[in-house]
Amino acid sequence: MQATPESVWEFILKLGEEIKALSKEIAELKERFKETDERFKDTDKQFKETDKKIRELSNLFTTQWGKLVEALVEPGVLELFQKRGIDVYYASTRVRKKDKDGRVLAEIDILLEDEREAVVVEVKTTVTPEDVDEFLEKLSKFKKIFSKYRDYRVYGAIAGISFDKGSDRYAYKQGLFVLRSKGGVIEIANDEKFKPKVW
Repeated sequence: MQATPESVWEFILKLGEEIKALSKEIAELKERFKETDERFKDTDKQFKETDKKIRELSNLFTTQWGKLVEALVEPGVLELFQKRGIDVYYASTRVRKKDKDGRVLAEIDILLEDEREAVVVEVKTTVTPEDVDEFLEKLSKFKKIFSKYRDYRVYGAIAGISFDKGSDRYAYKQGLFVLRSKGGVIEIANDEKFKPKVW
């Protein structure tokens, strides 16, 4: 069939309509992609908000659990050390040292003291070797940060409901007192041969 001006014109009009329809479809696709993108952004925002709430709840639980463990350890701890010949008579919890801008430089879970000796007690739910290392680092800076205790004999003790990966033996070898729960009562696990390190 030979092309005539009318058939060419008809083809161009038909092609124009198809292009118009295709343009409309492309515009609709773009709109759908835009809506999908908005939904993804909304979903991402909701995920971030949920994640933030989970972190807040986790921190709240960890903090409250930590306070509970401290509350289990603190009541009888003075007497435990007195029986070991360390005559501390005053206990305080959550002792903080802040700089002039209000930033916390160090926090001690439980601090026992008299006029010449102090016991710094770190409390964990589950003690790991890494916790022991961090606590040893804290003890190495204790007198510098808490200068009041510069001339004190300072001992370290780590308390936990459970001890992972031999962390209790590791703490013992580092010269730390090991406080653990036995039948719901906190006791010093170190034997009588134990020689505590003095910081």
